Amino acid sequence: MVVGERVVVKWLTPPVPLPHPTPEIFAHLVDSGFNDTAPPYAALTGVLEGREHLLALVTGYLPEARDGWEWCVDEAAAGSASFATELGRLTADLHLALSTLPITSTAGGAAGSRTAARAYEALAEALALTGGDDGAWLATRADTMRQELAALETGITSPLIRIHGDLHVGQILQWRDGYAVIDFDGNPTVTDADPYQPAARDVAQLTTSLDHVAQVAIKRRSTPPAHAARWARTARQGFLAAYRSRLAARNRPELLDETLIRPFEVEQECRELIYAARHLPRWRYAPMGVLHTWYGEEPRKENIA
Repeated sequence: MVVGERVVVKWLTPPVPLPHPTPEIFAHLVDSGFNDTAPPYAALTGVLEGREHLLALVTGYLPEARDGWEWCVDEAAAGSASFATELGRLTADLHLALSTLPITSTAGGAAGSRTAARAYEALAEALALTGGDDGAWLATRADTMRQELAALETGITSPLIRIHGDLHVGQILQWRDGYAVIDFDGNPTVTDADPYQPAARDVAQLTTSLDHVAQVAIKRRSTPPAHAARWARTARQGFLAAYRSRLAARNRPELLDETLIRPFEVEQECRELIYAARHLPRWRYAPMGVLHTWYGEEPRKENIA
């Protein structure tokens, strides 16, 4: 609910038992001086059935705000990727702020040991849930995808930080005065996801979402596929360059292990297929379009007499 174009009240339906990650993250971002989000004002709680629940979050209203499934698709259709530099800077600043949030005694324990296993499980589930011609094609690429996921078996050596957990362009608002990241509730499609993971997890979610934007532009704006693919590559390169530069300028380049980006991207596309199968079948075209772009078509075999 927008109240007087001054505040936004986000009611949680149903209310969520405490502890909930968002109030803690909001408080930490304020203390860290991170301002590229809707200003957090209050959390409304109440006791339901003997347990305290989070009922609503109150944040500042950002004038003329549009989410990335609007403004970023416009950029893709126009072939403009100038936004990517600011997006990289914002994401790096977010991770720099979240990296100073202390890991609790129980957090982060499963991040290394379970990472590869969960990725392979996501691939297996995507294969099982994706039917028809898409499923048949996906099965022909499964071995290649497993090979890319295998990089996760060496373990996680980069620092574990409190990540956003669901960082895609839809969580980035373009508003009158710039860009802002929102929704720190974690990934609703992953059960028991560890909140403390490598920064590369968020980075991979954001880069794959740029690929999804390209697919949306193809489908809804009639953008030529070659143009959309070129835009996605340019936007990705600009984003990563700005992200690396910002970490280096703050003497924290070790936050990003680039060897994790590709396997996390592959896992993310598997999760997009799972989400499509379970909740939004019409979305399947986006991850399938990305996978076709990555892995191409099966080469035709010539008849040999």
